[in-house]
Amino acid sequence: MIALPLTLLLTALAAVSATLHLRAEYRGPRRQIYLFKPLTVLFIIAIALTIPGSPSGRYRAAILAGLVCSIAGDVFLMLPGDRFLPGVASFLLAHLAYLVAFTQDAPFGAAPLLLLPFATFGAGMLVLLWPRLGTMRGPVVVYLAVIVAMAWQATSRAATLGSHSALLAALGATLFVLSDASLALNRFHRPFRAAQAVILPTYYAAQLLIAWSVGA
Repeated sequence: MIALPLTLLLTALAAVSATLHLRAEYRGPRRQIYLFKPLTVLFIIAIALTIPGSPSGRYRAAILAGLVCSIAGDVFLMLPGDRFLPGVASFLLAHLAYLVAFTQDAPFGAAPLLLLPFATFGAGMLVLLWPRLGTMRGPVVVYLAVIVAMAWQATSRAATLGSHSALLAALGATLFVLSDASLALNRFHRPFRAAQAVILPTYYAAQLLIAWSVGA
C-alpha cells in the first residue's frame, strides 16, 4: 500500500527534474544541467528499486544495471569536452543489460517479422549518417546493431507474452531508438534548434517506461 504512492511521488519528481533539465538546456545556467540530468535518472533508478512487481529478481537487476550504465553515459555526455565515445560505450552497456532483461522470460527473436521495421530504420539512419561519421563509424555500427536488437527483443517479448510489463518495456525501447536517432541526427547530420526538446522527453519517457515495467 505504501509502494504505489511512493512510485507516483518518484515519477512526479522525475518529471519535474526532467522539465528543469530541459529548461536549463535552452536557458541555462549550465550548472543546472549538471544537477538535473543525473538527478532525473536517479529518481528513475529509485522507481525500479522500490516498485513492487511480479517480474523475476534477475529482470529487476538487469534493468537496474541498464539504468546505472545510463547515468554514467549521461555524465560523460554532459561534461565539458568531447566524451562522446565513453558516453556511447556506457549506453551500449545499458542496452546490453536491457537485452538481457528482455530475454529472461521470452526467447530471443521470437517474432522475426518485428525485426523488419527496426532494421529498416537502422539501415536508413546508417546510410544518412555514414558520410559524416568519420572515426565513429565502427562504434556507431556496433551501437546501432545492439539497440536494434534490444528494441526488437522488447517488441518480440511483448508480442509473445502480451503482459502489461512487456508492453511498457517495448514502448520504452522504441522511444529509446527514437531518442538516440534524434541525438545522432543532431550530432552527425544537421544540428537543429529543437533537438533537446525531442531527445530529452523521449529519453526520459523511455527510461520511465522501462523502470515501470519492473512493477507491471
